[in-house]
Amino acid sequence: MIHGLSKFINQYLAPVLSLTSLLLITFAFLSPVLMLSSRVALLTVSPSLSLTQPGETNGIDGPSVFLGPLGSCERPNNDAAVNCTAATIDPKYNLSVLPGNAPDLLSAPTATTPAFIAVSIIFTFMFFLLFTFTSFRSKMGKFGGVFDKPFIQRATAWIGLLGFIIGLTAFLVIRMWFGKAVEDFNNTILKGGESSPQLVAATSNGFVMVYVAHAFYAVPLVCALAKLHVTATAKA
Repeated sequence: MIHGLSKFINQYLAPVLSLTSLLLITFAFLSPVLMLSSRVALLTVSPSLSLTQPGETNGIDGPSVFLGPLGSCERPNNDAAVNCTAATIDPKYNLSVLPGNAPDLLSAPTATTPAFIAVSIIFTFMFFLLFTFTSFRSKMGKFGGVFDKPFIQRATAWIGLLGFIIGLTAFLVIRMWFGKAVEDFNNTILKGGESSPQLVAATSNGFVMVYVAHAFYAVPLVCALAKLHVTATAKA
């Protein structure tokens, strides 16, 4: 039973989790500029009375802004179409839909951060391919023997580890950057009282996708490292 469970995790579950992780990280990176424009973002500014009139529960209409690693999307009201900036690793967020008295405190992190995320996605894609081929090498005939070589095992583990560390670190840097921006934005709104624009900033579901993705990523990565350890121990 244990052998069957181990085989299922290593050969079937881990590759699926690796693919899921790759897709989630890619979606979080490309949103909202290239896909899921009003549904996935790292930071949002939306109309709300929660800061200017605490306790008020009625919904209001107003401008919304959705920020991501590659740019921003915005709409002047809840029923308007969403417009997005061009995708670039050095984005300039378009905040023109916000009122003139809105805090001007939202800026993009340095261009190197999205670039590191892009590099991590490349490593993650390579890891997915190598790990999947390694897992199914017994079913690939003579070609599968290539993925049984120690060099391939080491390369798979190192590529996976680099992708994990670089990607998670880059997203954590953006999380700290946007977290401080949200705090400063909302504090400025609070200080202005009822004369401030009826807006609230918040980190959004893009970060949840990233955390889930890296939790999934950890499973095939641990499997790859364990295979490497077993191979090294057997040779010793």
